[in-house]
Amino acid sequence: MSTDHELVEKARGGDRAALESLVRRAKDLVYNLAVRMLGSHADAEDASQEVLIRIVTGLGGFRGDSTFRTWVFRVASNHLLTARKRQAEDKTESFEAMAGYLEAGLAANLPPLDDAVLVTEAKLACTSKMLLCLDRDQRIAFILGEVLELPSDEAADVLELTPDAFRKRLSRARERMGAFMLARCGLVDAGRPCRCATQAAGAQARGILDPARLSWTRAATVPEISGARRIEDLERLERAAAVFRGHPSYVAPESLILGLRRVLQAGRSDLLD
Repeated sequence: MSTDHELVEKARGGDRAALESLVRRAKDLVYNLAVRMLGSHADAEDASQEVLIRIVTGLGGFRGDSTFRTWVFRVASNHLLTARKRQAEDKTESFEAMAGYLEAGLAANLPPLDDAVLVTEAKLACTSKMLLCLDRDQRIAFILGEVLELPSDEAADVLELTPDAFRKRLSRARERMGAFMLARCGLVDAGRPCRCATQAAGAQARGILDPARLSWTRAATVPEISGARRIEDLERLERAAAVFRGHPSYVAPESLILGLRRVLQAGRSDLLD
């Protein structure tokens, strides 16, 4: 199997199969970052296609002084940090607004749902909203460092920061997220009343959770936290990060490849023909 650097050289030389291999290696990296940054699968699909176009048309800018993965995350991060706000991001303004959302779910005083799929959907939707409460700079640092678990040196390289500056930004994000979840979330503090099954019941009653239109539970795999990494065994700030690490890894839809071909063809490019 060819290395990323070998594929880049082949793609630059006009090898369309090599280019498509690179796009396929990049698409899930881009999509998983975008869906967490934007809080919406639909928005993530649109943004991912925009990023993939930048990657394909900007291969000449890949100098090889970092890994292809690092470069892909850098291109994606630059785009996501500067792009206009999209619908889900625009609706979630602050941790204060998020607290109101959670309180409304508890105020319904409904029996908890016992449908595991709906409860998981509610959990993933709720915690995804929490990510949007961080400003973009802190959010992307938290996603790269805590959710996707990039080494701090690589995450700093992605964001073109010094390692020390990245760690400070990540620390501030961890503190804010940890403080909110410790005060509100039953996943982090068992003494808190907020439970995913209760929120699921309230969200369904308010029409926010529609069993016929689920999006977050379409994940490929859901990693489990076990043994020494059980949430109740972790330190306080680690508990919040563990909740997000338990999110599934999402598979980018194949339509991204097809859409990329159409866009490039419309631009009279022979890439990915």
